[in-house]
Parts: sequence; structure tokens; C-alpha cells
Amino acid sequence: MNINDYIEIKPDKRFGKPVLKGMRISVVDVLNWLANGMTREEIIYDYPEISNEHINACLFFAADREGHMGKAS
Repeated sequence: MNINDYIEIKPDKRFGKPVLKGMRISVVDVLNWLANGMTREEIIYDYPEISNEHINACLFFAADREGHMGKAS
């Protein structure tokens, strides 16, 4: 998966935090929804502009970040 197809980081959007491309929904928003028990289906129902691929990209982004952080310590 190429997360750059789904996630962008721009200094003028959400204070430079990673967001879903073309949206103001941050990766952290999606991860928090999942962590708080929302299903993929509920997220997509509430935010129809989000796809399963967007959610996968958020999870991949987080896993990749965690992997890099683990190597640095």
C-alpha cells in the first residue's frame, strides 16, 4: 500500500499533522475512533468520504511510525 495516496502532511492543515488526503480528518481521529470501539462500517457511515483503504492507510501509517520509533530507542 502506498500511504501517500491516502495521507498527506501540510503545514497549513491541522497544524501539520497527517490527514486524509483532501480532507481535514486526521490519522489520529481515525485511530481514536477505532480505539474507542467504532467499527469500520460505523466510521464510513458517519463519514462517507472515508473508505476502507483510508482506514487501512491510517493503521499502516501508525504501525510504520511505531516501527521506526521502536528502532530509534
